Amino acid sequence: MKKIALILMCLILPSFSWAETNKTHEITMTTTQAIQLAGDMVEHGDFDNAEMILSNVPKTGILELEIERWFLLGQISARRGDIDNAIKIFQKILDDQPDLARIRFELAVCYMKKKQWYRADHHLRLAMAGKDLPDTAKQMMFYYRYLVRQNKNWNVWFNFGAAPDNNINNSIGGEECVMTIFGPMCRQLPNPESAIGYNLTLGGNYEFKLSNNWRWKSDANVYTNIYNLHDYDDLYLSGSTGPRYVWDRGDVWLAAVMARRFYGWDAYYASYGAKLELNYDFTRRLSGGASLHTMTNFYDDYGDFLDGQIYGLNTYISYAFNASTNVILRGGLDYENTVDPVYTNIRPSIGIGIGAELPWGFYFYAEPSIYLTQYKDSRWVVKNNRFTEIKEYNITQRYAISVSNNKFDIWGFVPTLTFSYMKRDSNIWQREFDKWSTEFTMRQRF
Repeated sequence: MKKIALILMCLILPSFSWAETNKTHEITMTTTQAIQLAGDMVEHGDFDNAEMILSNVPKTGILELEIERWFLLGQISARRGDIDNAIKIFQKILDDQPDLARIRFELAVCYMKKKQWYRADHHLRLAMAGKDLPDTAKQMMFYYRYLVRQNKNWNVWFNFGAAPDNNINNSIGGEECVMTIFGPMCRQLPNPESAIGYNLTLGGNYEFKLSNNWRWKSDANVYTNIYNLHDYDDLYLSGSTGPRYVWDRGDVWLAAVMARRFYGWDAYYASYGAKLELNYDFTRRLSGGASLHTMTNFYDDYGDFLDGQIYGLNTYISYAFNASTNVILRGGLDYENTVDPVYTNIRPSIGIGIGAELPWGFYFYAEPSIYLTQYKDSRWVVKNNRFTEIKEYNITQRYAISVSNNKFDIWGFVPTLTFSYMKRDSNIWQREFDKWSTEFTMRQRF
């Protein structure tokens, strides 16, 4: 205890001296040395004295020292069992320095202790790409991801917000004319309509543990967008259930799927089918996955034309540059076979997303994507002032940017703004359009 008292005096006073045989001696301790001593105390379980030192260390304005001080305080809280306070401390550090993999690792461990497995998984995946992890943490990383996969049992998500749209009906407007023996006959095409939508997403999943590797996973989701123009209100309900197998590097899930959609509050279509989802970690930085699905659709009012099957494959590859920045490459291919061959089509797509957690709590995500649609049979349309039979071919571009800030955490939700622009080019000019929308959403914080 005498040693501790001496250390504290050294921290409070820059230096002190005493007389001994007519000689003066000066004993000093720098802030760096004090923090190093506190770190040694934390390692040996002397939390009280370590906390006393860290709480009295004078602020130097040196970022590295402040991060180390808060990191040690977070470790003290975690080892004492005050996990909530430790989470707050680690989140505070990451808000300002998001590329610190060691902090993400400690935060993930805290979430594991709280059995918040999805949050733990999020930070473990980011931490795996970091360079500042000790070798012991690197060796444990895949094992911890395996533990998370084994223990995921339930998750609930709830997002809400508003979304203005300047072309809710996907129209181009203008006039369509066709020449007849009596001269041109024309009609006015619908003009783009602006609307404001209020959206809500509510969902959850549950995994019943059958063994160390086998689960039975079920999920359900509700999405609705209610506009001031209620003819465009959209409600989508979906659910799936089936066995899931997990192992140290990945998981696979085979599930039956059901869905129901209402448009303008009128029944639109129902569908059922199956999906097979696979995820795999190739390295600490590189992961990927694929999803196969088949669905049978039944339309309430357009069944004679649109009823049929959809077969699809979606893939992704994700690469993390560091603990705060990653890129995702997506690719997909859907084939829709309808009763009327005019509406049978194939839809390849590709997109690339870049996400980055920035200082001051900001998160930025951008994703440009392209969708191609090629229809099987020709349809009669008006082109060059005459009726012409054409096989429709569309190219749709979409550009989206999302921005959020963790420092505006409100009861575990973070406000997020998403700006998007969509443009469709087509060999049938009446099918072309462009639109922009702005979406404000409150999303669960990770």
